[in-house]
Amino acid sequence: MEKLFERHDAYLQGISMDFVRPFVSTINWGARLIAIKGPKGVGKSTMMLQYIKQHYGADDRHVLYCSADTNYFSTHTLVDVADNFVKMGGRHLFIDEVHKYSGWSSEVKEIYDLHKDLHLVLSGSSLLQINDGQADLSRRILEYDMPGLSMREFLRLEAGLDIEPISLEELLNAPNKYCTYVRSVCHPLEHFRRYLQYGYYPFYFEGKQEYYSRLENVVNYIVDVELTKHRNLEIGNTRSVKALLQVISQMTPYEVDIAKLSKATGITRATTLRYLRHMEEASLIRRVFTDLATITDLQKPDKMYLDNSNLLYTLCPVTPEIGTVRETFLANQLASTGHLVEYAGYKKGDFRIDHDLVIEVGGSDKGFSQIAGQENSFVAADGIESATLRKIPLWAFGFLY
Repeated sequence: MEKLFERHDAYLQGISMDFVRPFVSTINWGARLIAIKGPKGVGKSTMMLQYIKQHYGADDRHVLYCSADTNYFSTHTLVDVADNFVKMGGRHLFIDEVHKYSGWSSEVKEIYDLHKDLHLVLSGSSLLQINDGQADLSRRILEYDMPGLSMREFLRLEAGLDIEPISLEELLNAPNKYCTYVRSVCHPLEHFRRYLQYGYYPFYFEGKQEYYSRLENVVNYIVDVELTKHRNLEIGNTRSVKALLQVISQMTPYEVDIAKLSKATGITRATTLRYLRHMEEASLIRRVFTDLATITDLQKPDKMYLDNSNLLYTLCPVTPEIGTVRETFLANQLASTGHLVEYAGYKKGDFRIDHDLVIEVGGSDKGFSQIAGQENSFVAADGIESATLRKIPLWAFGFLY
């Protein structure tokens, strides 16, 4: 245990508290079992360590942070660590990268059932399987999906601007009031293009020159390691999945042609649809359907995007089509704040949000013809700074969290 505490101290010593993401306050840290999921690189480890540093003293041995992907766990089990920690008075155990520990769910269930006063916080891949058939933790665990940076958070790190977030409802009710507030502290369009290209993953601020190569490495790791291990992707098909991502990066959202995708990658239609589902679970793509309540596993999506615009700029072999960039951004920011994103329907708008409102996305000259006659409908327009009537600057949707 002493070795783990030494590492715990080293981790905490190296963590910066200059910027703590507001996502930390959305978590019920008092729960007995918590899982924080998210794609590699969004900052799960940093947030856990920052929370510990905020709430526990430097020498407090009632809390322990450890990473399940270290060599220590090649000769020690999670159960042994928890048992010894509790015997020493431990009450809060943080286990990072838990998905890299084989059989983690069974051992976590055993720890949970045995140690009633121990609080467990786990972090892992977006593909973390809570109900894996061996140990169903779904009734015991609180799950949280951690997104990448919003444009608002990017501005805090890039330009030191601490701008208050706004809810979607507040933005739609008084858009120009908020836009005027943001414009009083910066020129949002100046920063928006940069955010679309490299503002989503926090590791941008650790090495700006290596950002795209590092993001490519993240994608390769998800496909080569996580999808093969956690979703039984055939190793021989990893290149086909990467080719699939490249094809998607060049598609317009209105052209979801599964037959074309299957032909381009050399895999069957059914397998292509299965891979698309797994890629969405891994936060690589986003499938959009007209009605999420009635979809089936082998149903073709009505629209499809990469998960965020940074992936689009990384994987697309040419300059991405600006319309695709805009829609990718809006879908990502709305979904990241928990809103339900569906396809509004042909000639009815780009997105239906929470079954209620419709948003059409376009450039500065985008009009209302597409959504004419529809109640509770708006235009999210790129290239404008101010809101007029129901026309809201696209960048403003980057301040929802």
